[in-house]
Amino acid sequence: MTTIPAQQIPSLPADSLARLQALMAGGQRRLLGLVGAPGAGKSTLAAALLRSVGADCAQVVPMDGFHLANVELQRLGRAARKGAPDTFDSAGYVALLQRLREQRPDGGIVYAPEFRREIEEPIAGAIAVLPSTQLVITEGNYLLHDDGPWAGAAAMLDEVWYVDIDDAVREERLVRRHQQFGRSAEEARAWVASTDAPNARLIAATRMRAHHVLPWS
Repeated sequence: MTTIPAQQIPSLPADSLARLQALMAGGQRRLLGLVGAPGAGKSTLAAALLRSVGADCAQVVPMDGFHLANVELQRLGRAARKGAPDTFDSAGYVALLQRLREQRPDGGIVYAPEFRREIEEPIAGAIAVLPSTQLVITEGNYLLHDDGPWAGAAAMLDEVWYVDIDDAVREERLVRRHQQFGRSAEEARAWVASTDAPNARLIAATRMRAHHVLPWS
């Protein structure tokens, strides 16, 4: 069993730490999903968990690697809604989760895509999941969404934690993020209001399906 000191995971509540310990107790491959609204801190939490568990036995595979390419979003007329459920290759994401569930210790590497914010595009094959990896942490908005191919994601995960945060803090964080990657303050707030906020409401409606709710700041 992997022992994870609580102090190594900033602000992780005791009940969350206990769940993580129990999840990893058997030594088998486990898939942990972190779901929450845009700006909830899912990526930060996933990175903290990875540091604490150790890169030799854990790997982070974000859902964001399955963003459709910008050229395809433009073809579909969805570029202005980038981040909505139908702007991802949801079937591809579920297929990857299934491959990760079925990966065996004596099997080969499974490669996953990664989203690069500096170019706003996914990059294929950027994340290598070794067959020896015990814990796969996947984080994203729609892990508990029940429409179309998304409905198959939850069944591939051993646990899904809903990352909860104050909406005002989360939205200010989003505005700063959008500004960091090139939008003006006005453009950033408009995007949060028109795109991120509707997505956040959709994600919040899935909270009741989570195995665990984790307050995160």
